Amino acid sequence: MDVCAGTTLDRIKVGKDEITVMGKPVVVDAIWIENKEIIVTGKRIKMARIKDEWFGEEVEDPVSLLKKLNDCKYQADLFTFVQRLPENKPKYNYSMDWVSFAALPIISFDHWWEKQIPKDVRKKVKKAEKMGVIVKVVDFDDKFVEGITKIYNESPIRQGKPFWHYGKDFDTVKKEASTYLDKSDFMGAYYNDELIGFIKLVYLGKCASTMHVISEIKHRDKAPTNALLAKTVEICDRKKVHYLTYGEWNKGTLVDFKRYNGFVKTDLPRYYIPLTTKGKMVLKLNLHRGASGLIPEGLIAYAVSLREKWYSKRMIEIKDSAKN
Repeated sequence: MDVCAGTTLDRIKVGKDEITVMGKPVVVDAIWIENKEIIVTGKRIKMARIKDEWFGEEVEDPVSLLKKLNDCKYQADLFTFVQRLPENKPKYNYSMDWVSFAALPIISFDHWWEKQIPKDVRKKVKKAEKMGVIVKVVDFDDKFVEGITKIYNESPIRQGKPFWHYGKDFDTVKKEASTYLDKSDFMGAYYNDELIGFIKLVYLGKCASTMHVISEIKHRDKAPTNALLAKTVEICDRKKVHYLTYGEWNKGTLVDFKRYNGFVKTDLPRYYIPLTTKGKMVLKLNLHRGASGLIPEGLIAYAVSLREKWYSKRMIEIKDSAKN
């Protein structure tokens, strides 16, 4: 690991680290500044951002951070970061795009139960309890990891696309699920003492964010995910969390599930700051958005629909093959 410019008390280090991209480990350049780890990704356009930016350290003083990035002379073209809740109005005068997240404002559990979710969701939570599903906060131990591994390896296809975690062994699952344990809770849904679903919840000041939300497909009739979310809202209320976020606000059945459970589309600023002359040109030409930013939204939705149909058909073929 090399040391760049910086004082004795605030040394700037550069090196390598491993991240997960679409379920696979990838080695990337990394910079450590102000107790924050910044990763650099991309080949033609090098983009720097906080590692696990929605779960890791928040960018509270971008001016200081950018100065140290420049002092380090580390050749990323752009630095990007997302402004976190509870503030959703732009705080900084940088180039920005709006990104949409699923967020649940938490007033109280009773308010969520009575005002923010429809009757059908309440019925599903009650159904889970009647069918014997028990939801509780659990310890992150080897038995729990074994349960996660079993859930991950239930099916190679989920939500109409290949499932990134399918095929992973115990050690890999334990390593990937053990991040941020000092500020996380795990909620487990059990049926006949068997783990059939879980949520990993990471606390971020007055907000909390789901990092994993998954249940076994074969137990879908017992509504374990609805029961898990109810327990998560209860825990957030108890810990005085103001917002619960659940990933990006995308399309399809998952966003419908989020909406039914009280989440709303919440736009937050994503800032882009050029670090090189190339970065300035990239920003000027809107190339920082990647290929998806140049494709019409309707065409993307059509492609996603075709993909879901193809994988649904493939899933049926896999089940039929297993029966034979």
